[in-house]
Amino acid sequence: MAEEEHVFEQADAGSSLTYPMQCSALRKNGFVVIKGRPCKIIDMSTSKTGKHGHAKVHLVATDIFTQKKMEDLSPSTHNMEVPFVKRTEYQLLDIDDGFLNLMTQDGDTKDDVKAPEGELGDSIQAAFDEGKDLLVTIITAMDEEAAISFKEAPK
Repeated sequence: MAEEEHVFEQADAGSSLTYPMQCSALRKNGFVVIKGRPCKIIDMSTSKTGKHGHAKVHLVATDIFTQKKMEDLSPSTHNMEVPFVKRTEYQLLDIDDGFLNLMTQDGDTKDDVKAPEGELGDSIQAAFDEGKDLLVTIITAMDEEAAISFKEAPK
């Protein structure tokens, strides 16, 4: 018998971007995927079972990246997708061409996160221009990233 040589091209764990959770197990301030977008649940209500079966869960959520309001109605026994959401703090090194230049815990640089627009972006820019050391919190879900907050780094 000849020895077979296996070649693995991928190096990631093959993990999914979401996981299923029963609709009735979702909670306010939790996360859910609505219309293919990762959202944070801001309100939910359950209607009673009707003549034809299932109790329905009415979800009101905001997209965690665009802040758009989304709604969904689903039977409470059905599964909904929940995104894996990761928060990471990075040290801000520079703001260049609308992108944040960040340093990871390992000392590597990361410069593919867009500077946030609006009030948050203005606040980060103003604090950075004052020469403050800033830690920026980046939220990651479903292969998207965004800066959601910042604070002054402890001395």
